[in-house]
Amino acid sequence: MPSDPVLRVANVTQTFESGSKTLTVLDDVSFEIEAGTSCAIVGPSGSGKTTLLGLCAGLDRPTEGTVALCGTDLSPLDEDERAAVRNQHVGFVFQTFRLLPTLTAIENVMVPAELRGAAGARSQARELLDRVGLGDRLDHYPSQLSGGEQQRVALARAFINTPSILFADEPTGNLDEETAATIEDLLFDLNATSGTTLVLVTHDLELADRTQRQLRLRGGKVVDADGVPVGGAKKGSKKEISPA
Repeated sequence: MPSDPVLRVANVTQTFESGSKTLTVLDDVSFEIEAGTSCAIVGPSGSGKTTLLGLCAGLDRPTEGTVALCGTDLSPLDEDERAAVRNQHVGFVFQTFRLLPTLTAIENVMVPAELRGAAGARSQARELLDRVGLGDRLDHYPSQLSGGEQQRVALARAFINTPSILFADEPTGNLDEETAATIEDLLFDLNATSGTTLVLVTHDLELADRTQRQLRLRGGKVVDADGVPVGGAKKGSKKEISPA
């Protein structure tokens, strides 16, 4: 029998109050992602991509609907309980790196493992930094690293706990084209060797085309899933999924 999806999003709606108005950012979104697969969430600015990613990772609760991550329904959990699920199952890569400025490269990578009380965190961090080409930069602080180097540290940090699922929000958005290509290759290589499920938000269609699946959002709704239009949209292919 097939295993349960690593991520199940069911009828998720997210609204925010803005003065006297209610802003609907996500509107009845549903999908499932199987373990070990890769999926890109694409769509124009303001379509709800980053909000959806945050809900999938348990960073917030949806106004309506449910999110189940690695078999755990996140809806009834408080913030600390959701954080515990993330620490056990989730890795993150952000556009803005989010490294701790007072820690060295190797110390930044070690943080998630130390939070779990894992043994051998330093040796694991060293090995991962070697894999991303920073074996000679272990003791450098973020301010001493280029943007591409900082994102390599962030990648190593994301994989140190061997996450079940990795969420990446515009992981190459702040990088030049050549550096972005290197980071993409590292991301997919680490993902493949670790067997992690990958869910990424991107405006880069070439990056999206490297994933096995694509979900296109527009106006807070899924309008195209894997090249199949949803809700009456015109039929298209993965190549036709556009961020604008």
